[in-house]
This record gives sequence, C-alpha cells and structure tokens, in this order.
Amino acid sequence: MAEVLTASPPPSVAPKTASGRIRVALEQDILNGVIGPGSRLDEMSLSARFGVSRTPVREALNQLAASGLVLIRAHEGATVVKPTLAELLEKLEVMSVLEATCAQIAAQRHITSDQAAMRKALAECKQAEKVADGIAFHDANNRFHEAIYNATHNGFLAEQALSLRNRLIPFRRHIAFHPGRMTRSNAQHQKIMNAIFALEAERASNLMSEHLATLRDDIVRAFSSERRAS
Repeated sequence: MAEVLTASPPPSVAPKTASGRIRVALEQDILNGVIGPGSRLDEMSLSARFGVSRTPVREALNQLAASGLVLIRAHEGATVVKPTLAELLEKLEVMSVLEATCAQIAAQRHITSDQAAMRKALAECKQAEKVADGIAFHDANNRFHEAIYNATHNGFLAEQALSLRNRLIPFRRHIAFHPGRMTRSNAQHQKIMNAIFALEAERASNLMSEHLATLRDDIVRAFSSERRAS
C-alpha cells in the first residue's frame, strides 16, 4: 500500500528572523492549498496578520518569489503561482541530472577539505535524525548537497545546481518531517559519500540519481495527495 504524505508539522525550531517566520508560514499556506494559485498577497494585510512592519513582509515575499511560489509585478504586487505537477516534475528531472553530474565530477576532483565538509554535514544530518528535528535535518541536508556541488570545483555547475535546488526548497522542506525519510536519506547519503571518496564516479552518479528519484517520488505523492484533498 502506497504511503500517503501529510503536511509538515510546525518546525521544532522556528526561523530566527521575522521575514523567515513569515516565509515559512506562507509557504505552508500555499503548499497546503490554504492560499490558492492566483491569490494576491497584500503587504498591508500580511503586516496586520503577522503584527510586523511591511519590511519583513516584503523580504519574505521576495524569498518566495526566488523559489517560484510567488510572482511579483511592478504596480501589481505579489501573486501566488504554485506550479503544476508537470512543471514540478520538469524541475525535479533537471535537478536529478545536475546532482548526478555533480556527484560524478566530485568523485574525480574532490580534495581533503571537500571530504571534511561532506563528513561534517552528514554527521549533522544523522544528529538531526537522532533527535527527530526536521528543520535541522533539512538545513544539514542542504549543506551535504552543497558540499558535493563545491567538490566538483566547477563554479558554473555548482551555481546552476544551487539555483535550481533553491527553487525546490519549499517542496523539499515540506516533506522533511515525513516518517522514515531522514533515516532513508542518511543511508543514501552515506553510500553516495563512500562512492565519491572511493573515486567511483559512475557509482556515485547512479546513487545520486536513485537518491533524487526517491525525493521526486516523495514530493509528487505529497503534491498529488494535497491536490486530491483540496
């Protein structure tokens, strides 16, 4: 029987800034269908809702625009533009290719400092799993993948992978609390890291592709179940 993913519970550690808290709240509203596509996000109304000035609201909206959940037009303000499942799948497909390439090249070019960065990030992922902290896991997971991007020593490739990864962050964050996801991801991370350290470029690439396929399936199930419920 296929697992049904549910909405993420509240973060165990809230973002430290007002703009971060607003961004997370709006992300959840958009991804859960509370705020539908085409909805206007008025700065004044949001300022009243969150009890803050318009500056952190504007910062949060800019962050949402960078991830593709919001479109900001001059003189029109911000509008929700939640992607379709087909659009999301296209991004995930390209993300898989980019990250598999990063893993392959990292296996060929990484240096000692890259190994240290990967080990540290993976240790933080495992610690987050131990205490069931989805937010800490999400952040450490990002650092692990970024360490692999950096290990390619190809600035353009790393920049492209990071840019697309950032556009998918709301969806990746949304499933960080899925039961069993942290354990499964950490096991996959360990295998990817071992292949990179062993200079097994093809194996590292294949393992990363499998890892991203798991992520894709989790996100699609969450996305589809929410669409059916809305």
